[in-house]
Amino acid sequence: MGKRLIQAGLLLLLPLMLVFTFATPDAAAFTEEQKLFNEVWRIVDRAYVDSTFNHQNWWLVRQRALKQPLQTRDETYAAIQKTLASLDDPYTRLLKPDQYRSLQTNTSGELTGIGLQIAQDSETGELMVIAPIEGSPADQAGLQPSDRILKINGFPALELTLDEAAERMRGPVGSMVTLTVAHEQQEPKDLTLVRDRITLNPVLADVRTEGGKPLGYIRLTQFNANATAEVAHAIARLTQQGVEGFVLDLRNNPGGLLQAGIDVARYWLDNGTIVYTVNRDGIQDSFSAVGEALTDKPLVVLVNQGTASASEILAGALQDNGRAQLIGEKTFGKGLIQSLFTLSDGSGLAVTVARYETPNHRDINKQGIIPDQIVSLAESGDRLHVASDQDPQYLAAVEWLGQQSVIANAP
Repeated sequence: MGKRLIQAGLLLLLPLMLVFTFATPDAAAFTEEQKLFNEVWRIVDRAYVDSTFNHQNWWLVRQRALKQPLQTRDETYAAIQKTLASLDDPYTRLLKPDQYRSLQTNTSGELTGIGLQIAQDSETGELMVIAPIEGSPADQAGLQPSDRILKINGFPALELTLDEAAERMRGPVGSMVTLTVAHEQQEPKDLTLVRDRITLNPVLADVRTEGGKPLGYIRLTQFNANATAEVAHAIARLTQQGVEGFVLDLRNNPGGLLQAGIDVARYWLDNGTIVYTVNRDGIQDSFSAVGEALTDKPLVVLVNQGTASASEILAGALQDNGRAQLIGEKTFGKGLIQSLFTLSDGSGLAVTVARYETPNHRDINKQGIIPDQIVSLAESGDRLHVASDQDPQYLAAVEWLGQQSVIANAP
């Protein structure tokens, strides 16, 4: 099958992905365009999570499509996209070569654009903000989780696929893009953003003295290629500095590499299941904690609507294993796993192949994870006040950790 790389997410909504190369036998009677279409059809036929293919005859779908006079690559891409759309699954999609390269770059630690993670509402088709990358043009413009993007440079977002929308937001450093955005029930407004080069440094960590006690604060913004080592270094450094507890901030973390999420869970857990995966045949697999955790200090995990995908796996694992207190707001609810296949022409194909469950077998897709303590961020908790005395979720975490310190020191 080739090389596998387990991932969580698009730098839109970074979906859970297995990445590998898939080759299909040539069919002598097919044109090159038909061969590419058939390659995609076979992958979906063998791997898609729903064996009913959205209650349609998948073979008949293929036969009808191959009767089309596919003469150009664009016509073939259009036929593939139409076929995939019949599955009514926004996460199963074609990635043209430039989109595929961009996706691969997203987990490497650097990208060019406005720094915005997006998803498509499966019911309304609306383009939704998952979270802006901290310090990015989107963050500086004030975009927030659950904002609706109505237009991109005047073009209706409802007429675009997720990847087409992402493509329109990308561009050279210094170029501009105008988004028409609606926040909650407010009137839509136009925001003009200047694209920039965005370095994805996923970890911010320091010691906070709260109530006379040293606490370790770790903010993890994405599970990219740097995240695992950076979190380990942060835990070790803060432990050496004598912290008495930790706050792990996963707010607005849209996901990233799945293996990184699993490894970070293992840093906090000595044993226990981290996540279950379930394929279309109902067969379960699991990932578990193995070995000694890096710390046993009390832990609070902060979550919100922008906590998605691999972040939800981590939060769910720590909550179900009783390792952490979750504080904040209900998470996004992304519980599906995609495999990413490299096609013969250099494009990619993302296919939903399974769903995942938390250690207590909770299916959080479209439902999210409910924190142990619900605290609204409110308007006072914007990006300028994160983890400060104006951040009610952070203050709730400090209060809870203070209570644990009192319990630990009680005679």
